[in-house]
Amino acid sequence: MFIKKFNIWYLSSFLISIAVAIPIVTVFFSFFDTTGNYSSILKNTFLFEYIFNSFTLLIGVLILTFFIGVTCAYLVSFYDFPGVNFFKWSLILSFAVPAYIYAYSLTAFFENYGTAFTILKNIFGVANYNLYIPKFDGMLGAILSISFSLFGYVYVLTRASFFYQSQNLIELGKNLGFSKKKSFFKIILPSARPAIVAGLSLVAMETLSDFGSVSFFGISTLTTGIYNAWITFDDLTLANRLSFYLLLFILGLFVLENLSRKKAQYHTPTKSGIKKKTSISLKGKKSIFAFLFCFFVFFISFIFPVLQMLYWTMSFPKHLSDLNLIKLFSNTILLVLLSSTMLIFLSFISNYGNRVTKSKLLNILTTFSVSGYAIPGIILAIAFITFISWFDNNIVSFFGIKTIKSIFIGSILGLILVYFIRFYSLASNGIKSSYLKINYSIDESAYLLGYSKFKTFTNIHIPYLKNSVLLIGVLIAIEIIKELPITLIMRPFNFETFATSAYIFASQDLLEAAAAPSLFLIIIASFFILITSRYILKD
Repeated sequence: MFIKKFNIWYLSSFLISIAVAIPIVTVFFSFFDTTGNYSSILKNTFLFEYIFNSFTLLIGVLILTFFIGVTCAYLVSFYDFPGVNFFKWSLILSFAVPAYIYAYSLTAFFENYGTAFTILKNIFGVANYNLYIPKFDGMLGAILSISFSLFGYVYVLTRASFFYQSQNLIELGKNLGFSKKKSFFKIILPSARPAIVAGLSLVAMETLSDFGSVSFFGISTLTTGIYNAWITFDDLTLANRLSFYLLLFILGLFVLENLSRKKAQYHTPTKSGIKKKTSISLKGKKSIFAFLFCFFVFFISFIFPVLQMLYWTMSFPKHLSDLNLIKLFSNTILLVLLSSTMLIFLSFISNYGNRVTKSKLLNILTTFSVSGYAIPGIILAIAFITFISWFDNNIVSFFGIKTIKSIFIGSILGLILVYFIRFYSLASNGIKSSYLKINYSIDESAYLLGYSKFKTFTNIHIPYLKNSVLLIGVLIAIEIIKELPITLIMRPFNFETFATSAYIFASQDLLEAAAAPSLFLIIIASFFILITSRYILKD
């Protein structure tokens, strides 16, 4: 029976899950390795600062994204005011602006003799306006940059929850004599709690994994510590040890999130019990306030960085002409195509393997392997390098082979493999959710008609799931276009994308040069987001 279960589908699915899980396990085991003297020095000096800054950043971002995301979702879901239909979809364009690009924009606009200074000088004449222009740098700058880049997670999920709330709940508040304010805090907001928590969890994971914006503002977090341990001090073990501390953060968030929902129960009314929610038409000052708030968020989160990058690009055309746009575009798209194809293809196989074998062991392993998305990219990159180094030193050398490091480290293949581990859950869960809609009786009918498992897979399942594949492919593309730490660590020498090119210029304090690649990155990401907007905001 045991031998029988190891058919080609089971084996393929098993190996895929193992491959994804290995780097995750590597981080845990690497914590117990011995490291250099720098580890003890770090423990007595900067470790507390790393943890404190990471925690402060996390709290600040969670508070701000909660306020922005929930408020915007509430306004567009329950009220009718000028521009509401536009804001419903335009607010998600913030996904196109990575936090590190927003950080560049914020600095370029408010710095001494920056864009704000130039605007004031052109309007009011020469004066020392730097005295009156606020400075958004350090921790405040990082919190703002990350928050306006990530609030979309909270907005999208909360808006979906608000949309499906029935009129019954709203009328319940009225019958109890609640004011609109009291109804919001006592009925509407608690009913959307699972969606809000889910959105904030995604924000938290992305915040803890952020590298570009915190390194730009010079904030020492666990993420920057991991990068410096590997790049600056060439101490792989130390990098893994710091990764372990960051993983504890992530696991702590999971525990808190589960505890927060442990005793809470949320019920969705049946279709027959739903009374369609009607939007309240706002007039006068309330209408103006709703419009201005949504417009402010849209402008600050998307239009502001786009205009700033466009201004620098047009002001310094030499930087644009010096930029090899064709190479940057081709490199970026190459990574998107190779990674998306690999992720979708192997996710198909893995899900079908689970479907036809119904193995509890395989199901547990698959569940564990999809946790890769919850782990910061910088940790996965370091863990991958650690495993390849161990495998090369202990297994490959045993067979007398010189080395395989160059195949996987500093190569396109290695970069794509780490992308695969990082975004496997995105592809796998997307295909899995669609697979659940295919009744098992369809498979059984195909077998009765003489179809093999392979023919059932290719002739029935793939055509049925083709629409989901398009959506998953685009979502993966958006993530890869914006991904920075994995690309920085794993890319081949002199292989640049729009993200790495912008970061390199910005790290050299050449914000004018960073503007062009940043602008093109936003444009490409926006294109993909607009393609998927009708799925993301599906009512």
